[in-house]
Amino acid sequence: LREAINRAACHELYGQLLENRAAPLAEVLSVKSIVNGIVGLLATGGSTNHTLHILAIARAAGIQVDWADMAELSEVVPLIVRAYPNGEADINHFHGAGGMGFLIRELLEAGLLHNDVNTCLGKGLDQYCQEAFLENLKSEELVWKPAAAKTLDPSVLRPVSDPFQHHGGLTMLHGNIGKAVMKTSAVAEKHLKIKAPARVFHSQQAVQDAFKNGELDQDVVVVVTGQGPKANGMPELHRLTPALGVLQDRGFQVALVTDGRMSGASGKVPAAIHVAPEALDGGNIAKIYDGDFIEIDGETGQFTLHVSDEALAERAAKIPDKREDAVICGRELFAPFRAMVGRADEGATVFGHFLLTDDEMSYE
Repeated sequence: LREAINRAACHELYGQLLENRAAPLAEVLSVKSIVNGIVGLLATGGSTNHTLHILAIARAAGIQVDWADMAELSEVVPLIVRAYPNGEADINHFHGAGGMGFLIRELLEAGLLHNDVNTCLGKGLDQYCQEAFLENLKSEELVWKPAAAKTLDPSVLRPVSDPFQHHGGLTMLHGNIGKAVMKTSAVAEKHLKIKAPARVFHSQQAVQDAFKNGELDQDVVVVVTGQGPKANGMPELHRLTPALGVLQDRGFQVALVTDGRMSGASGKVPAAIHVAPEALDGGNIAKIYDGDFIEIDGETGQFTLHVSDEALAERAAKIPDKREDAVICGRELFAPFRAMVGRADEGATVFGHFLLTDDEMSYE
């Protein structure tokens, strides 16, 4: 079936090119389609990477969207999917429970999606409220039928009338540390609020080493700085989750604060990620010292470093020196991109243009 679907998709797209019937990108990428993308992210509890990607795509099209918009939509969009990274089920379990056809129809009928948008298949999102089958195992022809009327596995996929949560599980945090995104859909209610002393690190490995040495066996907010788009291209910090999860299972109150990203790895541990401004961009995350108390509230959006404004102003920012690993991670190869990149809360979008002359290329 998967091979047949891949073949049909290629034939459809190639046919559109040959027959010149594909809608221009400017007519596909609209305000309504951007909103649909955000709603889809919230309803599925998907990867927090999209809080960067959607903003960047929108801004490239001249559409202004920010984390506050996502947080407001999160208040009215229910969480109706429990699949990785929001649960243990994988994509095959999701498909078996009803998949995208069931999901899109539920959201459309609840008035949570715009149907009047252009898609790869033409006008109307309701074209996706169906499922592909093969007439028999030897056939290569797809047959399209309406998606399942009821969920086939309520532990993975539910109707809007009976969601896992009545909100999308995405919160924007703000305070004197800056702005951050917190994915609350997989965090137990008792862990949504935390106030604990900070331990500051500048790499995933340093956190793992401290964990193995027993240095983190306490209530703690682990702070990992120097991981933003300007610093090192914002790598995936997925190796932090197992250690922090073990600490939480031991009964400690644990949280993470970082200017990096965690994608699908942000789960049951409360995590303030994508902190902006990042450390290398003058953010106060670079002025957090070991022992400072940090307070995070996933319900109200409070994000506070309990240090006075006067003391913060006098502190020196701690920026890790990246020259030592320049060869290992190819830092200089991507230096021009880091020099141009924007803030995480703006989708890390590049603004500006190149100036070409006979002698050199510059950027402004």
